[in-house]
Amino acid sequence: MSPGVPQNNYLAGHGGFEAVYADDSLLVLNKPAGLLSVPGRGEDKQDCLGSRVQQQYPDALVVHRLDMATSGLMLMARGGNMQRALSRLFENREVHKRYVAVVEGELTGHAPGAGDWQLIDLPIMVDWPRRPLRIIDARGKPSQTRWRSVAFDADTNTTRVELEPLTGRSHQLRVHLQAMGHPIVGDALYGNGVPTVAPRLLLHACQLGFTHPVSGQAVFFGNSPDF
Repeated sequence: MSPGVPQNNYLAGHGGFEAVYADDSLLVLNKPAGLLSVPGRGEDKQDCLGSRVQQQYPDALVVHRLDMATSGLMLMARGGNMQRALSRLFENREVHKRYVAVVEGELTGHAPGAGDWQLIDLPIMVDWPRRPLRIIDARGKPSQTRWRSVAFDADTNTTRVELEPLTGRSHQLRVHLQAMGHPIVGDALYGNGVPTVAPRLLLHACQLGFTHPVSGQAVFFGNSPDF
């Protein structure tokens, strides 16, 4: 597969991971919920997407991460030079990222019109006594998330939303939605304590788009959630 071949060229799952796209420079993977992006502390946290991919692609290097509970598209570089090039794209906010989530309550009431994008602009910092939790705090780092409502389900009192993080803080989407009073369904860290029927966090990285560092072509990848 040559660099710049566009979205949805799905490769069969193998080696304990699902590859959406692969070329000599980079890989786009579909991370399942419940799997770490990189190894954690302790022998029981060594299994992760990164180590699984490296068994087949030894030169694969992590560029960004998804929370363990989050599913969806994750990009890996092949080699140090490509890792640096892709990291610069993230640092310069030149990577388009979109997520889909299901949140508690009717979020549509916050938008002036159907389909309108809104902005959450709230600083985030580590909640040191309760690490790894994050909180909204004026002393925190600037954090911005675009969002729009897609559909409200009156039967479950939940809203499906699309999210675009403009900054890349840990737990950003989860903390921002909690701050709005609409935590993501199934969020064990930032939920409101009310039991839900969701077996997992209903948050999925559904789109990635960027300019391929080698070909110079715009590439776009899409992947639908299973919820």
